[in-house]
Amino acid sequence: MLPVLWVIAGVLLAVAELFTLDFVLIMLAGGAFAAALVGVASGNNVILEVIAFAVVAALGMGAVRPAIKRRLHDSAEKRALGIEAFEGAEALVIEQVAEGRGMVKVGGELWQARPYDATQVIDAGSQVRIVEVRGATALVWRD
Repeated sequence: MLPVLWVIAGVLLAVAELFTLDFVLIMLAGGAFAAALVGVASGNNVILEVIAFAVVAALGMGAVRPAIKRRLHDSAEKRALGIEAFEGAEALVIEQVAEGRGMVKVGGELWQARPYDATQVIDAGSQVRIVEVRGATALVWRD
């Protein structure tokens, strides 16, 4: 009877993993399936079943899970997020950019802008590149 409970627990854990996708519950499910196999092979020796569960779940968490996560994250595209995503982007000058003032449009958003080189004056309609973002101000450069 106990191996059946291990199988049920394993199935429930495997299904729950579909909602978390963190590879923790699936390692516990593997331990539960191993415990069910040991239970059938040993004639329901509860101590061996618990040991099998603990060993397989620990090996899964310590060896298999990190390898899976490393493999998945290595293939993921490295993408800049937040302010870093704007650095290097092209922008359109909406209002003349000079020392201490100006406005650019990048990705449909309006940003306050200053020239990266304080001596530059960039007229409206020019294309610029965002070199750096400081707070809510884009420092821009005209090529």
